[in-house]
Amino acid sequence: MGIQILGTGRYVPEQIVTNDDLSKYVETNDEWIRTRTGIAQRHISGWEPTWYMGLKAAEKAIEKAGINAEDIGIVIGCTISSDFHTPAMANIIQGKLGAVNALSFDLNAACSGFVYAVDTARRFLETDENMKYAIVVASENLSRVVDFNDRNTCILFGDGAAAAVISKSDTLYSSYLGSDGSIANVLFARSVNTNEKFAVESDFNDGFEGNNMHAIYQNGKEVYKFAVKALPHAFEKSAEKIGISADEIDLFVPHQANLRILETAAKNLGVSMDKFFVSLDKFGNTSSASIPIALDIALEENKIKNGDKICLVGFGAGLTSASIIMEF
Repeated sequence: MGIQILGTGRYVPEQIVTNDDLSKYVETNDEWIRTRTGIAQRHISGWEPTWYMGLKAAEKAIEKAGINAEDIGIVIGCTISSDFHTPAMANIIQGKLGAVNALSFDLNAACSGFVYAVDTARRFLETDENMKYAIVVASENLSRVVDFNDRNTCILFGDGAAAAVISKSDTLYSSYLGSDGSIANVLFARSVNTNEKFAVESDFNDGFEGNNMHAIYQNGKEVYKFAVKALPHAFEKSAEKIGISADEIDLFVPHQANLRILETAAKNLGVSMDKFFVSLDKFGNTSSASIPIALDIALEENKIKNGDKICLVGFGAGLTSASIIMEF
């Protein structure tokens, strides 16, 4: 069973932070950031909660899809930066949407989250004959878990949200979901530990280093080495299931992490960068929201036509990787 994306929507915060703005806080400049990442600016939340951005994106997706929220059977949220440990972001969005007949939960696969969640939604749609629609909502407030004194990471990330309404279809579909937890310690952000009263001193070492305990830590070299192999590998694993080649894909919509990574991945796949949709210059890395934000813009700009074969492909903390090949 395949899927049809009936509607997409996005929301980004009002506040825009340029590379020149960041140079006021850390030793960097516009040329240094653009050359190494391809990023020119990013949206940074001020008053916007993570769930609110996701809600606004979901409302736009539902409007474009032309459906009623009451007909949605499942709401899957993907985020690494929820406003609450509990309830899930998806629970809040489900309630405010009025999706009264939907189950809801969050999924954390970091930057691969949207692809993981779409494939998960497809499995629910396939196994529940009474479920008509699913909505996947990716929303990230990464500025809340970034150390703005660390120029190696603070230049990369931005905030934003995007959503997609999905239904069953008999169109082409294939997916691959993977992870390698043995190198999880090269990209992570710890939860805050509020237990001071009963905490016990220990020399226990969990293997997760990093200076700021509760901000994003990234070993850039190791993440790069993983990413440039993971993107082609994820595509190839999903492609071999249906006997399709990279040349037959009309558009790749990849995770928007770093332009160098995308250029190397395209080279490794043997395809032109013209086939890779890029939006990171305006938004930076918005983790799970980056693929659906790019997808929404690609659809808005008519870069995807009926019958096109597209590939949603990403990698992220975990370390995770994921790919979906589908027909529009």
